Formats: sequence, C-alpha cells, structure tokens
Amino acid sequence: MNLKDIKQAIANYIWSYNASDPEVEHSYWHHFLQIIALVVRDWMGGMLTLRSMSLVYTTLLSIVPLLAVSLSVLKGFGVHNQLEPALITLLEPLGEKSIELSAKLVGFVDNMKIGVLGTLGLALLLFTVVSLIQKIEAAFNATWRLHSSRSLMQRFSNYLSVVLVGPVLLFTAAGITASLGSHSILVAINELPVMSDAVWIAGKILPYLLVIGAFTFIYILVPNTRVKPLSALYGAVIAGILWKGSGYMFTVFMSGSTKYTAIYSGFAITLMFMIWLFLSWLILLIGSSIAYYHQHPERLHWGELKSHLSARMREQVVLQLMVSIGRYYDGRSQPPTTIDNLATYQQVPVEMIGRMLEALEQDGLIRRSSDEPPCYLPVRSINRISLNEILRSSRDAESADHVDVFICDASVSELLTRVDERFTFVLGDQTLADFLEKENA
Repeated sequence: MNLKDIKQAIANYIWSYNASDPEVEHSYWHHFLQIIALVVRDWMGGMLTLRSMSLVYTTLLSIVPLLAVSLSVLKGFGVHNQLEPALITLLEPLGEKSIELSAKLVGFVDNMKIGVLGTLGLALLLFTVVSLIQKIEAAFNATWRLHSSRSLMQRFSNYLSVVLVGPVLLFTAAGITASLGSHSILVAINELPVMSDAVWIAGKILPYLLVIGAFTFIYILVPNTRVKPLSALYGAVIAGILWKGSGYMFTVFMSGSTKYTAIYSGFAITLMFMIWLFLSWLILLIGSSIAYYHQHPERLHWGELKSHLSARMREQVVLQLMVSIGRYYDGRSQPPTTIDNLATYQQVPVEMIGRMLEALEQDGLIRRSSDEPPCYLPVRSINRISLNEILRSSRDAESADHVDVFICDASVSELLTRVDERFTFVLGDQTLADFLEKENA
C-alpha cells in the first residue's frame, strides 16, 4: 500500500461519520478527529497565521496604553502593585527574561501619566486600546465566519467591560496563584493531614484551570454571535493545554538560546517576546476555530466543499428556509427558527444559511424577532407570499454588485427573458400557504 492509499484510507475513516445526522450514534472520537482535520486545514491555509501576525503587530503598538488603562483601573481596587508580578506570571515562558521585560513594561507605564495627557491625549490612549480589542474581535469573527460587526453601542458596552473587568479578573487570578505559592500558606496547609498531596496536585492543575477559564470567557464574549458555553469550553480545554504545553517547550527553548542573545544582543528579548505573542494568538485562534466547528457539526459534513452555492442549491436552500419558517409561523411541530436550528435541520453551514436569510430579509419576505437568539418569521401572512417571490429572491442572492456591466448579446438577453417568463408561468400564483397545504394533503 503506497502513501496515497494510506491517506485515502485515513480520510475515509475520518469522514465516514456524519456528526449532524441525529439518527447516527454519536462518536466523540470521530467528531474530535473531524474538528482537528478542519482546524489543521484552516491553519495550513495560512489565514490563522496571518491574523495572528496582525494581532502581534497591534499588540506591540497597544500593550503600553492597555497596561496604563488597566493600571488606572487596578488602582481603584488597590491592587495596582500586583501588575509586575502578574506580568511575570503571564510571561513565564520567557524564562529569566520575563522579569527584565516585565520591569521594562511597568517602567513604560509609570512614565505614562494619564492625568497629564490632556483630553486629546486621553482620547488617543483610549482609541489605541479600543482598536486592539476591535482587531481581536475581527480576528475571532473571521474564525466564526461572521461578516457583520457589533453596533456602536454594543461595542462600547462590551469593550468597556473588557477594559474594566478584564484586568481585575486577570490579576485576581494571578494573585491567587501567587498566594498559593506563598511559603507561609504552604507550610500551614501542609501540616494538615493528607493535604500535602492535595496541594501538590492543586498546584499542577490550577494553572491549567485558570487558563481554560480565561479562554472560555474570551470565546463566549468576543465573537459577535451566541457561543454555547459547552463549545467555548471544548475549544478552551484544547487551547489551554496547547498554551501551557507550548509555554513549557518555549521555556526549554529559551534556556538554550544563548546564541540568539549573542547575535541580536539587546533585541533578543524583543524578538523572543514577539515569537511568544505570535504563538499565544495562534493558539487562541485555533481554540476559537475548534469551538466553532464543535458548535456547528453541519460544517464538518461539508468537509472541503466551497463556501459558495450553485444557483440550483441556492433555490433549494431558500425554498426550504421559507418552508421551515412557514411551518413554525403556522404553529406546526417545528423547532424555533433560529439560524442555528435552520442550519442544523438543513445540514448546511451556518454562514451560508446566514447569507440566504439576509437576502430574504432584504427582499422583504422575513424579519427577525426580538428574542435572543432571534427567530425568523414571515413579514406578512404566508397566504400573501408567493413561491415566485421566494425563488426569485434565491436567484438574486449573492449576485454581483456590478452585474449590469457584463457584456450580454441581445440574443442571450432574449433567451434569459423567455426563461424568466416560463419560470413565472410554471409557478403561477401559488403561495407558500398553498405549498404547505399540498405537503400535508
């Protein structure tokens, strides 16, 4: 058996399971393998790497202003003295250099006096911090195949919570870790029966739990969509283990990188810091991608199919969407018509369903409810929505913005006009309600 046959056998084994089919017994192993296969494909495609490098650049520009804002928040809680120890903990993979780099960052922050910046300086400071968070949101939205951003008010409230609450949670967690490492506390606990082993186990597990908890919080809060806590936790567990494992390997690498210090001199610490930042962002985005595929098993079934639908498939998807929405509106046994439920029922990736729903909304056929998550409902009675309107909406979906500039001979245009007339003649005056009645006849 040659290498090609081995690869094909592995692919057949992985993709023989359909995670979105409710009639198939769930296989956690196959589900995990499919998720990892698609995440590796996304990583090899280069986009995760490019977004990670972009976030490294933005982080380097924004880290001092972000720490300055965080320090001003921490002063209100009286824990601003924990900034440097917490930075040392976060930069622990850099080894002995983490102390030097943390001291330099704190020195930069101390030199930045927020009170004397003035109105313009303070506005620029906040803009730099917000631009970092906005860039992070855009990267996470891309892993979730989201094309729409939050509204201005949503950004303000969410970003404010991250800037104000995030540092408090982060440095509280770092403080707990540091407290557990206190000699006096450990001596007192170790004197208790059987507690020495429990402390040793807790000391090994707690850093992983703190990282996983922080990653779960990020995966739920940052993307502009409703992320299920279980999916966020699934991605956070894998990303947290990767992050701690890569941190250990990076520490080993740093201990043997004396030749890089000799070559780059004072720039070596900056170079290593940039590499660690890149790895950290890459792992965070990988975890977000894992959470996305876990929440949307219908995306796994599509494997490597293209993200665009043919005209025939668009008609099928849009008509089925309106039938499902019509059933729910008519009070039949149908789950709520949220975008996730619609995508799961049709086993079509949620981003494709989203584009078709947007086309139906723009054509005035459906609207969103005020529920959270929103359901999709007909704009008017299904007795007044014709099949002709629905299928015409599907044909116009994803059409190019400049279709009118295409060259089209008169004979071609005439043929297409006759096709449209025949299309309308076959459908007649049938409405969505007529179709649903025939379905139940």
